[in-house]
Amino acid sequence: MSEPAPELVDAVAELAFAVHARLTALAARHDLSLTQMRLLGILRDREPPMLELGRHLDLTKSSVSGLVDRAARRGLVERVPGASDGRVVHVRLTDEGRTFARAVEQEAAKALSELLEPLPEPDRARLAQLAVRVTRGAT
Repeated sequence: MSEPAPELVDAVAELAFAVHARLTALAARHDLSLTQMRLLGILRDREPPMLELGRHLDLTKSSVSGLVDRAARRGLVERVPGASDGRVVHVRLTDEGRTFARAVEQEAAKALSELLEPLPEPDRARLAQLAVRVTRGAT
């Protein structure tokens, strides 16, 4: 594979910085770190075991434990024993956490929609397709 054009690298980096800045500001408004916000996003449709959560977030076991502890103190998540193996601990959103996560997700959608406002709808749809391919490693 050939080297990407410098313009492409610059454009992707600038887009990443713009998205990061908006999401970081949103997280801060809710007294969250960006990683805590990612945790809420992961948990909206699944209840992963702690080990899987760590892999997904690229965090050590102790870092995941601290992250979950902080969210649990806020009443956003809870630990639950695994159904087939009580030694495995899963993490899930509480009812309060689910409501909070939905509100944050809606704000994130609004913030990112504003960022993408200059693009016409067909370009937004194409950008979404390309982003999925890039982030999931599809060809």
